[in-house]
Amino acid sequence: MMNLQRKAITVFGIVAILAVLNLLFFQSNGYAGGVSEITTIETTDVDSSGIFDGIARFLSFTGFRNATPGHIVMILVGLLFIYLAIKYDYEPLLLIPIGVGVILGNVPFFQDGGVNLQVGIYQEGSVLNYLYYGVVKGIYPPLIFLGIGAMTDFSSLISNPRLMLLGAAAQVGIFLTFIGAIYLGFNMQEAGAIGIIGGADGPTAIFLSSKLANGNIINGVQTSNLIGPIAIAAYSYMALVPVIQPPIMRLLTGTKERLIRMKPPRSVSRQEKIFFPIVGLILTTFISPGALPLLGMLFFGNLLKESGVTRRLADTARNSLIDIVTILLGLTVGASTQADVFLTQESILIFILGALSFIVATAGGIIFTKVMNLFLKEGDKINPLVGAAGVSAVPDSARVVQTEGLRYDPTNHLLMHAMAPNVSGVIGSAVAAGVMMSFLM
Repeated sequence: MMNLQRKAITVFGIVAILAVLNLLFFQSNGYAGGVSEITTIETTDVDSSGIFDGIARFLSFTGFRNATPGHIVMILVGLLFIYLAIKYDYEPLLLIPIGVGVILGNVPFFQDGGVNLQVGIYQEGSVLNYLYYGVVKGIYPPLIFLGIGAMTDFSSLISNPRLMLLGAAAQVGIFLTFIGAIYLGFNMQEAGAIGIIGGADGPTAIFLSSKLANGNIINGVQTSNLIGPIAIAAYSYMALVPVIQPPIMRLLTGTKERLIRMKPPRSVSRQEKIFFPIVGLILTTFISPGALPLLGMLFFGNLLKESGVTRRLADTARNSLIDIVTILLGLTVGASTQADVFLTQESILIFILGALSFIVATAGGIIFTKVMNLFLKEGDKINPLVGAAGVSAVPDSARVVQTEGLRYDPTNHLLMHAMAPNVSGVIGSAVAAGVMMSFLM
């Protein structure tokens, strides 16, 4: 304990000394006006004034000298993500890499015109810049989908195909948000990328924003670089599924509806499990060719799992590969949220639209379920809580449905039923992304 205290005192002492030196040298040498004046310092002198100028120059590059309120705010946001992941277990595999990335992206530094620090994510040639290439070019999301396919069991969807309609109904949030974003002043391409947040699918949001909101000129329209805000918003709402969805579910359903018991899913044969990814691949990609990189990898990963003869490849896809890509994706997306890029009016609007989109998507699945029940006989009715799982947050949304169902009936297990619209929501959001691309690119 004493050693830890001594180390802490030492660290704080070093920080204090740097701060004092910073103040003394900048004030005494006339640098209080800003670090831009440092660029004229001559470093070739070896006399005492040259030494002091060298120290002042060193201090001009420290984060203490160059930090702004925006940097501090974003670092606190990164720490909040880490806290939520550790304290409340909110998507720790996503929030911890993103939180660390946010901190990395907001360590303030000063780049002299003659010195290339090569540290920032937007700094050409830096390590983070190379890793960020996978986000900008949409490389990481298809690899995530490969892992998702290799770990997903489509049995519940195959056994009760009508539940796929609930996943499709939940995508209404995407298109309503698209309209809302246009109304708030975003151009068509940016609105399309923002709208996909409603699917609560982080990889799809990153993939579409890398195509439509990457800061390039698309169809003669200059777009903003919104990849960071869109990705953070999508992953944030994925992590907050257990917080956001239950109040909406309780608001839109009555006690009697929550107690509806559904028939157990029928057993699905091995042949059906093998044919499903093949048929699904051909059907969905013919409908929405733009989603081929996502859906192709999703169904490919599922075929690796269900074929039974590529067990090693399936294990690699759903374990090592998806873990590596998740680390790189979370870290680089987080690092892209630098204060001057992220703390803007556009980012605030994106978070507001994302929240509304997610709420509308959840409500859309529940309401559509209630409409379906009007045409189903008594024994075939669907518990409306299951409709909330139509968003793409797999499997968190299905778990929320299970928890809410058990709250009102401890023997009513809805997890397997909820997985059907949940996995169909993944397919639906990818199809919606492909549709957006076909119209807007």
